[in-house]
Amino acid sequence: MSAVASLSPFLSALSLHWGYTSFRPGQEEIAASIAAARDACVVMPTGGGKSLCYQLPAALAERRTAIVISPLIALMQDQVAQLDEMGIPAAVLNSSQSPSQREAVRRDALSGKFRLLYLSPESIAQEGTLRWLKSLALSFFVIDEAHCISEWGHDFRPEYRLLNRLRREFPELPIAAFIPPAPPSTSGTTYVSQLGLRDPFKYIASFYRPNLRYPRSRMHPH
Repeated sequence: MSAVASLSPFLSALSLHWGYTSFRPGQEEIAASIAAARDACVVMPTGGGKSLCYQLPAALAERRTAIVISPLIALMQDQVAQLDEMGIPAAVLNSSQSPSQREAVRRDALSGKFRLLYLSPESIAQEGTLRWLKSLALSFFVIDEAHCISEWGHDFRPEYRLLNRLRREFPELPIAAFIPPAPPSTSGTTYVSQLGLRDPFKYIASFYRPNLRYPRSRMHPH
């Protein structure tokens, strides 16, 4: 089977759910590596299309759920709303929900309803969450905004330091870490070590953004 033929499901899903006929640079390779059960370390700016990189392989993983760990409740809710519009079943499970809402999500997750389930890093730190996740049929883990694991950044979230438990508790599942392009995350080496990634597929997006322009007066003040 040719490489083009083997990747045709990605292009089909891209067209069906997102309405696109081609990928942005790096998206197809990242999605393919995750679908092939390989860890990934991706350095990509906001707006670079990173969410598609993990949403696409999740959409293709029938009867399995990808767990997306994100620090921002509003972002999680927005992505789930967009996925629902595209016909990809997804849900959020976090502290902003009522007990009855959380119970409904847990019940649906156990039945295999969702392709993606968004959780906060704080929920992973709670006793019983990992035990509950082991009762689900999972496809892979995504750690979004993985730079929050670093104590050197202003976005540091101590709960992110506990995410290395995922490798120990779920050694058979791939983990994909997504990091914005800011020092010291440029190479992602620190996060590969801290998260226990194994021979990850690495992708560092170009920082050049041709749509951005800076006024000369700001660059060369007089």
